[in-house]
Amino acid sequence: MTEESQSHRAAAESSAAADSADSPLSAEEAQSAATDALDEITMPSTAAAGEEVASAEETLLADPATPDYQDLYLRASAEMDNLRKRARRDVGAAEARGIGKLARELLPAVDNLERALQAAETATQRSVSPPAQGTGEGSGEQDFLKGIRLVQAEFVAALTRAGISIEDPKGEPFDPHRHEALAQSPVEGIAPGIVVEVYQPGYLLGDAVLRAARVVVSG
Repeated sequence: MTEESQSHRAAAESSAAADSADSPLSAEEAQSAATDALDEITMPSTAAAGEEVASAEETLLADPATPDYQDLYLRASAEMDNLRKRARRDVGAAEARGIGKLARELLPAVDNLERALQAAETATQRSVSPPAQGTGEGSGEQDFLKGIRLVQAEFVAALTRAGISIEDPKGEPFDPHRHEALAQSPVEGIAPGIVVEVYQPGYLLGDAVLRAARVVVSG
């Protein structure tokens, strides 16, 4: 086909299109055109609305100001657990301080009772001769001292139940944190720095020293 024929055909098609545009549309063609136009108008709007909803949800999740209730619950539970632990520690420390304070007030009485019993037992043994022991003389005093010794033993047992222990460090290495050295004396056959005599026993509340033991240390 020549160029002249192609140009004539294009002109004819253009003329037909112009005539078609100038001619009125039928009812079916008008309805179809209106439907197509409505689809073009509504479909983009629906997509835009969907995009807005998705964008709003993403913004809500990504917004740092939005509270994370699970994280808040876990944090609150951890804080309550720490609070309970601190309360238990505080109660235990307060109880230990109370026991220690009471024990320090009572320890001198325990020491004096022990000294009195030792002195009374020594005096009773000296005053009672072997024949008198055979006849039963002096048994009343001995029974009395035994009763007092039982009371003293119950006193010490009560301190033990409260967590207080008596320390008699004889033969152990001297510890300046737990012992009070009253004297230093060289002892044959014993290395320096060993407790060789205890003048007054020490008392411990767990690992805490209520009263240091008073001792003599080998030099």
